[in-house]
Amino acid sequence: MAVSLAACGDGGGSGDAGEAASGEDGFKVGLLFSQNVQPRWENFDKPLIEKKIKELCADCTLDYANAKGDVATQQQQVETMINRNVEVLLLSAVNFRSLRFSVERAHDAGIPVIAYDGLVEGPIAAYVSFDNERVGRLQGEALLRALGDRADSGRIVMMNGPQTSPTNVAFKTGALSVLEDRVRIGKAYDTPGWSQETAHANMESAIAALGVDGIDGVYAANDGLAAGAISALKAAGIRPLPPVTGQDADLAAVRRIVRGEQYMSVYKPFKAEADAAAEMAVALGRGEKLDAIADTTIDTATTKDIPAVLLDPIPVTVDDIRATVVKDGLYTIAQICTPEVAPACERAGLTD
Repeated sequence: MAVSLAACGDGGGSGDAGEAASGEDGFKVGLLFSQNVQPRWENFDKPLIEKKIKELCADCTLDYANAKGDVATQQQQVETMINRNVEVLLLSAVNFRSLRFSVERAHDAGIPVIAYDGLVEGPIAAYVSFDNERVGRLQGEALLRALGDRADSGRIVMMNGPQTSPTNVAFKTGALSVLEDRVRIGKAYDTPGWSQETAHANMESAIAALGVDGIDGVYAANDGLAAGAISALKAAGIRPLPPVTGQDADLAAVRRIVRGEQYMSVYKPFKAEADAAAEMAVALGRGEKLDAIADTTIDTATTKDIPAVLLDPIPVTVDDIRATVVKDGLYTIAQICTPEVAPACERAGLTD
């Protein structure tokens, strides 16, 4: 029996399927994402979670909403999920502190909250994500390798994400643990909302301050920031482009890596994360323990010993594309190697 999966609007409204009562053995799962700036959320995470829940609980229903980066919207969406009597809530929080009261409201209503991809304060029941400090370390290590002999004397620009969650802080902490005392950090920016446009503007400012010959590398915390930084570098006529890091292995970023515009990204196998989250949600909805799913625990300022799944991120350069994102079925060679990318694919040996 197919699961009934309904998409909530920005304010948390749903279609008829979401309003339908769950089957006798089913229940409602709420899924709230923080933003849609990064394509991974709605292109990969959401459908993967939907599919796994369908496999595990045919009579379950799923209510979904995306806050699009707005805290007040997400707070209202949590209230809507509580009023809809969801049995468990998967939450990717816009801001880990600002959603604490909402998490407490869900907890008081008897709804366990699973923090997805990033921690949130309050009495969360479980957490699933990647080793986020390791993400930053992988990026920093890759940038040092790309810099080669220039690592000890080179100057980089840091494009960090918004420092509004422990996840984003961890990316920055991991990167700095590798880069500090090895390279000079000429300029560093924390980018609200992961805005590609802001990254572009900040890189323009960095170029103006450091000069077109004064940037040896760019630490970009994700692929969107990398895209903004690269567009500004290209607009300034900087050739060759300095090595630029990234994260999420977005399709556009993989193409940039093939073309030599972006040095690397970090691939986080979304299916493993989505599957673990769905397994946790179904187990908690059935009143079961998470011992067979969570293999570690994690603490926040408000909650200790939270059952957690922390997955391993994977660095991706042009030499790794076939063995990672292609092998895992994230993209096909045909999707990556569009006509404008085809010559670079040939040079990289990426042919069917």
